[in-house]
Amino acid sequence: MEILSSHSAPCYPIVNSRKPVSDRRKPKFDHGYVRSELWPLHNHNHNHNHNPSGFYLNGHNRTVKSTPIRALKADEGVIDAKEVLEDVTKRRGSVPKVLIPGLPDDSRGEISAPVSSGSWEWKPKFNIHYERSGSKKNGAPQVLFLPGFGVGSFHYEKQLKDLGQDYGVWAIDFLGQGMSLACEDPTRQQQREGDQVDDPFWGFGDETEPWADNLVYSIDLWQEQVAYFIQEVIKEPIYIVGNSLGGYVALYFAACNPHLVKGVTLLNATPFWGFFPNPTRNPRLSEMFPSAGTFPLPLRVRKIIEFVWEKIRDPRSIREILKQVYADHSTNIDKVFSRILEITEHPAALASFASIMLAPQGKLSFGEALSRCKAQDVPICLMYGKEDPWVRPVWGLQVKKKLPEAPYYQISPAGHCPHDEVPEVVNYLLRGWIKNLESQGFVALPLVDDESGRFDVAKDLEYVRDGKKRSVRVQFYGSETSIWSRLTSYFNTQFQNVNIKFM
Repeated sequence: MEILSSHSAPCYPIVNSRKPVSDRRKPKFDHGYVRSELWPLHNHNHNHNHNPSGFYLNGHNRTVKSTPIRALKADEGVIDAKEVLEDVTKRRGSVPKVLIPGLPDDSRGEISAPVSSGSWEWKPKFNIHYERSGSKKNGAPQVLFLPGFGVGSFHYEKQLKDLGQDYGVWAIDFLGQGMSLACEDPTRQQQREGDQVDDPFWGFGDETEPWADNLVYSIDLWQEQVAYFIQEVIKEPIYIVGNSLGGYVALYFAACNPHLVKGVTLLNATPFWGFFPNPTRNPRLSEMFPSAGTFPLPLRVRKIIEFVWEKIRDPRSIREILKQVYADHSTNIDKVFSRILEITEHPAALASFASIMLAPQGKLSFGEALSRCKAQDVPICLMYGKEDPWVRPVWGLQVKKKLPEAPYYQISPAGHCPHDEVPEVVNYLLRGWIKNLESQGFVALPLVDDESGRFDVAKDLEYVRDGKKRSVRVQFYGSETSIWSRLTSYFNTQFQNVNIKFM
């Protein structure tokens, strides 16, 4: 176990002799819708017999009519979302098929990236659990995955084993979740004569331990945790990927630390978090509530929280929730189920849940974080499972409306956790997006395989899992700007520069 120590390190930018991230990440031609023979997106050593070009197209090429962009540009909210995202096949005819690699299968002799676990002490009595694969050798990009609520780094096992062959891949557990729960009770009981203290749950004592002063498991704490982890452990700017709650934290972190970010991918990111007002933004209103998630938690709150907790931690409830969020019920969720159940048995789990539920909203809303990222030119990629019952496609379209240049991939069938349900597709798209940014746009975005400049594409991605062929429909929305107008602008600029030099 690797244990690093950092108790009071200040927040500072990484000193790097290379070009600033803001300069290096700007792709030529606005995210590079450029045809390139460098296209292969999956060139690592899998034992798959796949076309080196990365594409297997069945059927005939055809000229298609683009979906009206006005459906994504309503003055208020998103309109015509159903028209935009559904029934594409009827308007276009047959949808091209693309065969993509499956996950490496160790049982068939296919080598996956080895995964190791680590522990990093950020605050006293807390060890941040993380898992990693790949390396930093040869300047490989580093990718950090942030989990959703109630799970942890284990939810990204399929990314660690696969993407770790090309990149340095990291996944962490947020404080108060997964395996990053407190090592000791953050409170202590006042000993009275004749009393026996035998409480199986931590956090509801009479006094707060000094190390837990002002501790609250909030979105502000998690984004701060991510910033320190990158500075002290990874030690270089990263691509950051977040699912659900992790998506909000990823965006929040990027808005506050653009110098540490090369790009953000949102996987069904939750657009809000927290039920109570933030004391910084609304000090008077926040005073009206009995608790802000700090320790010790009020006993009157414990009775209500404990009732809810017992319902949620029931194995039948956990399975029912997982059944809701996974669109494909054939997905094996046994490992995820057992890990979640294991976490609920920890003595700190109830108080952590209570602190999270009572924590105030973040200092930055999701929309404000999005606006900051846009103003600071942070590249963002959107991947949303269409059948998510919680964060429905309309939320992804709202983000797309604010970031017209951001690539948007809608995956179907897929629910709230597409990275675990259809990891082959998510990994394929992530590889392609990272290659697009790393090449400054000379490698085309995934699914953009011609020069038409279309901003909307629908394709069926096929892959093999457990010996069976599967198919997933992916609809892509990029920028309405024509490739030809971008190329013309670029070459006109270059031509003008040449004329100036000769004048």
